[in-house]
Amino acid sequence: MNTAITPGIDTLRINGERLWASLMELAQIGATPKGGVCRLTLTDLDKQGRDLVLRWAKEAGMTVTIDKIGNGFMRRAGRNNSLPPIMTGSHIDTQPTGGKFDGNYGVLAGIEVVRTLNDHGIETEAPIEVAFWTNEEGSRFVPVMMGSGVFAKAFSLETAYAATDTEGKSVGDELKRIGYIGDQEPGDHPIGAYFETHIEQGPVLEDNDVTIGVVSGVLGIRWFDCTVTGMEAHAGPTPMALRKDALQLATHIMQETVAAALRHAPHGRGTVGMVQVFPNSRNVIPGRVKFSIDLRNATDALVDQMADEVKAFAAKLSKETGMEVKIEPSSSYSAISFHKDCVDAVARAAKKLGYSNMPAVSGAGHDAVYMASLAPAGMIFIPCKDGISHNEIEDAKPEHITAGCNVLLHAMLERAKVV
Repeated sequence: MNTAITPGIDTLRINGERLWASLMELAQIGATPKGGVCRLTLTDLDKQGRDLVLRWAKEAGMTVTIDKIGNGFMRRAGRNNSLPPIMTGSHIDTQPTGGKFDGNYGVLAGIEVVRTLNDHGIETEAPIEVAFWTNEEGSRFVPVMMGSGVFAKAFSLETAYAATDTEGKSVGDELKRIGYIGDQEPGDHPIGAYFETHIEQGPVLEDNDVTIGVVSGVLGIRWFDCTVTGMEAHAGPTPMALRKDALQLATHIMQETVAAALRHAPHGRGTVGMVQVFPNSRNVIPGRVKFSIDLRNATDALVDQMADEVKAFAAKLSKETGMEVKIEPSSSYSAISFHKDCVDAVARAAKKLGYSNMPAVSGAGHDAVYMASLAPAGMIFIPCKDGISHNEIEDAKPEHITAGCNVLLHAMLERAKVV
């Protein structure tokens, strides 16, 4: 397959200073004293952010469509508008203590691609679209990745509308209140291919001093709640050999969770992030412990094997100690492999532009997960400082922001084709 475009196009680069300025301007909406952003989905601040992004899109000559879950689609016409658009996008809602780049970068990088094409008078065969998806973060309403999930028919519009926050306010009512219930049915919107540019949200690229992560897929996830039941008793009079200490048994299962991930490297992940101890008293032997188990790996087979190993280990301990161990599933997300053509387009763009790059996987969920079920999809990662995200100190270098957007530009042009 001949992937060359033209010598003139090969030298095309985005305006990094303009992209950075846009990111900083959007970050002022919901800015926090520590330098982060709190712009929760469907709040007045989210409306302000949406309004600003749509204003920029219209100034760039794009037409705008909003669907019934509030997803926004900003289109630059192609020569053949009957072709499905080559799309990019992400989200602009944040965590309560979020940063300037998570999600926002992917949306504004798409707008910068369009601005760059406008600057140079370049026409594409297929239309170019930039999307922002509603409630990716899930910090106010669940489920996470709500807008893209409804779009991909992973769950219904009615289910999404009925979701409520801690104050009892619903998604449907809040969408209506801020004026972002559109006319289009979610999913009634073709996609030719989808690319998403994102900070890595982890330390791998920075640790390897590499600029571009060529993302092959997203890790599969299995979440469990584990409850160990022993017997609470006085910490002084009860000899060690006669105890049924639920916490001590639980810690062995916690260590096995980590060990299972280490056995299934390089993409195995094992985390215990939540622990509840009963009765949680200094001089009482714990009688019950409930904790979370988070297992991840690059394929469903691997993550399921990890889960089976942890469960077998827990069953063996339960039999040996006489203490009850229950491991109950709470959530499951399949591993996603991105389309080879899109992954290769990202790799070719990074190589052509001279950026250091390496294969990468995403340990976090993104809207691209749902898009991959509908069209060829791929992702581009850039480093973030110390691998920190979902934190007000989240940071990225301007040169990396520029590099990721340049890769996006050339990957999209390869798919959209220059006239």
